[in-house]
Amino acid sequence: MRWKKRFRSAIKGAVAGWKGKGFDFSSWFGRSFWGTDNTKLATNETIFSVVSRLSNSMASLPLKLHQNYDTVMNPSSDVLINTPNAYMTSFELIRNIETMRNETGNAYALIERDIRGQVSRITPLISTYVEPLFDKDSGELWYKVIGDNGTYYFHNLDILHLKHIVGSGNLTGINPIKVLINTSDYDKAVREFSLNEMTSAAHSFILKYDRTVDQEQRKRVIEDFKRFYKDNGGVLFQEPGVEIKEIQRKYIPADTFTSEKITRSRVANVYNVPVTFLNDTEGQSYSSSEQLMRVFVQLTLMPIVRQYEQEFDRKLLNEQERGSGYYFKFNVGALLRGDTAARTALYHNGLRNGWLSRDEVRKWEDLPPRGGKADELWVSGDMYPLEMDPTQRKGGEKIDGETKE
Repeated sequence: MRWKKRFRSAIKGAVAGWKGKGFDFSSWFGRSFWGTDNTKLATNETIFSVVSRLSNSMASLPLKLHQNYDTVMNPSSDVLINTPNAYMTSFELIRNIETMRNETGNAYALIERDIRGQVSRITPLISTYVEPLFDKDSGELWYKVIGDNGTYYFHNLDILHLKHIVGSGNLTGINPIKVLINTSDYDKAVREFSLNEMTSAAHSFILKYDRTVDQEQRKRVIEDFKRFYKDNGGVLFQEPGVEIKEIQRKYIPADTFTSEKITRSRVANVYNVPVTFLNDTEGQSYSSSEQLMRVFVQLTLMPIVRQYEQEFDRKLLNEQERGSGYYFKFNVGALLRGDTAARTALYHNGLRNGWLSRDEVRKWEDLPPRGGKADELWVSGDMYPLEMDPTQRKGGEKIDGETKE
């Protein structure tokens, strides 16, 4: 009986995938509750900086559909890469998803399909209105979505779900901002204290009277001091028996700097980015920007990129397409090309050793291919196998019984 329930669930999911009426979530954008949990993101500059860098980096990576090593296009890739929905570009979609993933720990997008089962639209959902759950009868994972007109349930193949690391026994990613709640509150408290210290009265004084000073004289001294303080300076006469002493302020700028340094370090650790990316000049040091970018790509971006690629492959491609060698791939090579000298050395080595053609190099440099000989692999003419007879080398000739080049 279980297979019958699973079959009925699959049919319902397929119908919901192409019917499209009743769960149009495009109206969610622009509503007042969009970004309901972004208070920390909007008020903490360090968190905002790292989330902006991650979301912009992911959205800027070139994304293509490949079949083996060739670039191809199908209806799913056309929707994802060119027109995810009626009001978003691919850049906006991926940046929006990555921002939500780093803001709440989870990002969801609804995959809508036409009657033929082809992907027709991808719409991001508000993460706080989505809940993953298992169907006890079929064992399938479904997503509960609270919409304008009621509650809807979508099969896991119809929902893109990008997340941070998942705790034991959970289906959702851990919210990184909640992990940083103590750090954020401490940083906010230090900032508010420092701001109060800086914006409070610039000078404070202690008025000390001797016992010989009567009440009338005290009143005159106080009125004279009020006038001096109100006018922010002037002449102040210190009468006999009256001592005026300035209170030294205890605000130390180094305390604020230390607090900001600790905050940057903790935010960088939670989001797994190099501290240097948060403009911390006293953090980790790298010999070159190329080395820094390599660390960022390998330790930070690659796990995120791999999650996106596998989610796209599983839910935007069918089994037949995957079996035919189709797969989505982000090109992170653009971030690792380095400076001109490093690229020149790489290309020179590839061309001379026969693993790069000139047209491949031109494509990497965004230049049009030339075709013909430029698309062939060449090997340097001064390199031969060690076992080859010197007399067989091209260009060699015998002089006095010896081979000369």
